[in-house]
Amino acid sequence: MALVTTLIHVIAGGADVASVLLATPMDEEAKLVLYALWHMVSVTLGFSALIFIRSSYACTKELLVTVKCIAFLWCSFGGIFLAVIAMQTSSGWWFKLPQWILLLPVGLLGFWGSSHYNSTR
Repeated sequence: MALVTTLIHVIAGGADVASVLLATPMDEEAKLVLYALWHMVSVTLGFSALIFIRSSYACTKELLVTVKCIAFLWCSFGGIFLAVIAMQTSSGWWFKLPQWILLLPVGLLGFWGSSHYNSTR
């Protein structure tokens, strides 16, 4: 699920968000900072997806801590979108900013999976 979310971010987000961002008439410096941040999110999502996948095959106690931290990040990212939606005065933002729909479940599943870690491995 994390890998699919990463691919959606890179492919759909690249077309719908990043390219639109670059075409806006905003200040060039601000635009490039936001574009760099979009790429930083891509790397974060992709790397964390790889960690989740790796931990599903053979997880050490040390890797388990990393999985829990990544799960926390994904839940936090989803929470940020919910907070931004909650601050809007107009309606309809639940599905205009649907990122939370994938971010929160991945984080919660990360916590769920880490809670089933067998310490005797």
